[in-house]
Amino acid sequence: MIYFEHVTKKYEQSEGEKTEALSDVTLHIKPKEFVIVVGHSGAGKSTLIKLINREIKADEGKVYVGGIDYSELKKRDIPYLRRKIGVVFQDYKLLPKKNVFENISYALEVSGVKTKDVKIRVPKILELVGLQKKAKNFPRELSGGERQRVAIARALVHNPRILIADEPTGNLDPRNAWGIIEILLRVNQLGTTVMMTTHNQDIVNKLKKRVIVLQNGKVLKDKEAGAYEA
Repeated sequence: MIYFEHVTKKYEQSEGEKTEALSDVTLHIKPKEFVIVVGHSGAGKSTLIKLINREIKADEGKVYVGGIDYSELKKRDIPYLRRKIGVVFQDYKLLPKKNVFENISYALEVSGVKTKDVKIRVPKILELVGLQKKAKNFPRELSGGERQRVAIARALVHNPRILIADEPTGNLDPRNAWGIIEILLRVNQLGTTVMMTTHNQDIVNKLKKRVIVLQNGKVLKDKEAGAYEA
């Protein structure tokens, strides 16, 4: 599903110097896996996500997602690729002047999905994240946990094969955080590959899923159902 082969990514700093955000990273995430990526700020988590979502290109090595070799991916095919990869951010990125239903449906409308299909898909996704009764509410009327559920619903509305959740519980209290984790587990059980980044050691240890630890742009540890010490 996701395969990195000796991938290195460098960013240019001042005076032409470059720093390595990822250095010779090799990893394989299988279809329908639930993987947690951890590491301190600057470890390379954001760069990993941007490479998977094809926001940036690797300087060295190969990136394959769903059998697609990113080095051969044409620019015109990137928007289609991204519909197969849902991304959820810590800061929600909701449209404040659109209600819950409209925030989710907008993702379909801009990609040319017919209105009748929108009316079928959105309620199903709202049911999945438990927001059927909040369809007409605006973001300002929602709790942090509910906003994150909307963000997850929007990421899922294209039925992606991969869902990336970047610190999805970072702004939430423990109760709401576990509500989000339960949704991600449900999505994974339905067949979607889930990759989640987090700093929350308690969540990692209780989930008992595969953990990839990044440090200074390298894979420090990669183990099944392992405990993690920050």
